[in-house]
Amino acid sequence: MNRYYPIMLNVEECKCVVVGGGSVAARKVEGLLESGAEVVVVSPAISAGLRDLANVGAIRVIEREYLEQDIDGAQLVFAATDQRTTNAKIAKDARSRMIPVNVADAADTGSFIIPSIVRRGGLLLAVSTSGASPALSIRIKKELEQRYGQEYESYTKWLGNLRIRINKMEIDERKRRELLREALDIPPDSWNNDQDEEAWERQIAVLMQRLHGRDCT
Repeated sequence: MNRYYPIMLNVEECKCVVVGGGSVAARKVEGLLESGAEVVVVSPAISAGLRDLANVGAIRVIEREYLEQDIDGAQLVFAATDQRTTNAKIAKDARSRMIPVNVADAADTGSFIIPSIVRRGGLLLAVSTSGASPALSIRIKKELEQRYGQEYESYTKWLGNLRIRINKMEIDERKRRELLREALDIPPDSWNNDQDEEAWERQIAVLMQRLHGRDCT
């Protein structure tokens, strides 16, 4: 079994090429669009869903068989055709260019795999069994979806806004970290991302008081 190194890539506005036009390719495209990538799909035929995305300009489609030059300048490549020999060629071409490649029908021939993902705004939870059991990954993903509901999108945004303000304070780094840890215990009814600066200052003052109370005990 391959031992993968987990990493989060920033592919926003980066060219990512998906070769294939079926349901597997569509799933790859969906995840890339959620990450802000510039997606190019290469396939002589594409699904209705991909056609809709192309019609609104969300993706670019090259409607023909794959050619080696299609992956020039790509940051990521996805081999998602229903032809194993074609996928193998795509993987070979990508490796020769030092481009990370994912191979749908033979994960171990590619350089990376796609985990099961739960996305809640800035919160991204990824689950992988390194290819041993996709079914287990899906089961754990469903458990995470129930444990971390849609409210965590607002929560992570609130924590990010709070962090920006705390990092501007003239206090030492240790105190900043302690304040941010203290914020994890703030109840959901306080996760207000639309409050004015005075409200933010009051909220931070409450955190300071709580932290001071803990230091005194």
